[in-house]
This record gives sequence, C-alpha cells and structure tokens, in this order.
Amino acid sequence: MAAITIIVNGEERDLDSELDLNDLLRHLAVPEKSVAVELNGKVVSRIDWPQTIVSEGDTIEVVHFVGGG
Repeated sequence: MAAITIIVNGEERDLDSELDLNDLLRHLAVPEKSVAVELNGKVVSRIDWPQTIVSEGDTIEVVHFVGGG
C-alpha cells in the first residue's frame, strides 16, 4: 500500500500505509485504555477499533480521559 496522510488532533501525520485504529494508537504510543477516538466526526466504539481502517485524508481526534476529584 502507498503512504497516506491523516490529521491527528489537528496535526498532519504521514503513515507508510493504512492502519486500523488499534495499530494507529500503538504507532502513536497512545495508551488505549484511557482514550476515546473520533474518526471523521464520529465516535468509534472501542470494540470496532480493530475493524476500523484509517485512510488517506481521515481526521482523527484522540481524547484522553483525566481523573480527579
């Protein structure tokens, strides 16, 4: 597959090829258990991450959960 360009949290990123969301988070070194992911304006359920492929031009928002009290 060819290289692709995506937007992650407002920053352009180049990838060697398309990835599923699980692989993308690993590539970005993001701890998967404490985030929510939005792909092109729609929240993607964690159970769907392995089947959800990130493609050329996609916009991804990764939101980190913060605890406190």
